[in-house]
Amino acid sequence: MMNCIIIEDDELSKKVLEEYVKRTDSLTLVATFRNAIDAINHLSNKTKVDLVFLDIELPEMTGVEFLESIQQHPQVIITSSKEKYALTAFDFDVTDYILKPIRYPRFYKAVEKAHKISKFSEFSQTDNEIFIKKGSSLVKLSFNDIHWVEALENYVVLYTGSGKYTIHFTMKAMANNLPYHHFIRIHRSYIANTRLITAIYDKNVELTVNDQKYTLPLGKSFRDELLSKINLMNR
Repeated sequence: MMNCIIIEDDELSKKVLEEYVKRTDSLTLVATFRNAIDAINHLSNKTKVDLVFLDIELPEMTGVEFLESIQQHPQVIITSSKEKYALTAFDFDVTDYILKPIRYPRFYKAVEKAHKISKFSEFSQTDNEIFIKKGSSLVKLSFNDIHWVEALENYVVLYTGSGKYTIHFTMKAMANNLPYHHFIRIHRSYIANTRLITAIYDKNVELTVNDQKYTLPLGKSFRDELLSKINLMNR
C-alpha cells in the first residue's frame, strides 16, 4: 500500500485523479492540494507520503519549483496537459509523466511502475553491501566494488570490478540508497564512487580503477556539490 497526495488546481483533473486513486486498491489518498505550497507544508510535517501526483502549471509555485524546493521528495508522477515540461521533469528523476486527459490504463501503468521502485525488488542493502538480483539468484556486491552507476532509460547499470549489472531502478532511488559518504551524483545520468575520483575538470570527472583511467561527464548543476564534498572530505 502506498500513501499518496494530489497537487492539482484544475477541479476536473483533481476529481479524475481522486476517482482513479479510489479505484486502485494499492493506493491510499492522504490529502489533495490546490497549490504546491500547502503540499510542502504537509510534507514538512513528516507525514508519510510515498507518491505525489503533481501538476506542473500551478498558482504561486509551479510543479518544477516544487521539485526544486524539496531535496528528498517522494516518488512523483507528473500530470500535465503539455509535453514541453517532460525533459525538465525527468531531470528530477520523476517516476513518470502522464499527459492529460488521463485515462485509467495509463494511470495504472504509472502506479505499477512506482510500486516496482518502492519494493526494491532488484536489490536489498546492508551497512556495507547490496544484493543485486541476477536472474533467479542474488549477487552480493560490496560498496567498495561499485565504481560508478549509469542511467539507461528505465534501468541503471552498475559498473563493478566483477562486471556490469543492469537492474530496473531509477537514478533517484539509486542515489538515495547508496551511502552519501561513498557516492555522489555527478550528472543526471551518472553516480560516481568518490574514492575513485582522481581529477575534476570543467565538464568531466576522471576515475582511476587499478591504474586504468575512466572519464565520466560532469553536469554543471552537480559540480558545486561535488567540489564542496571533496573539500569537506579533505579537511
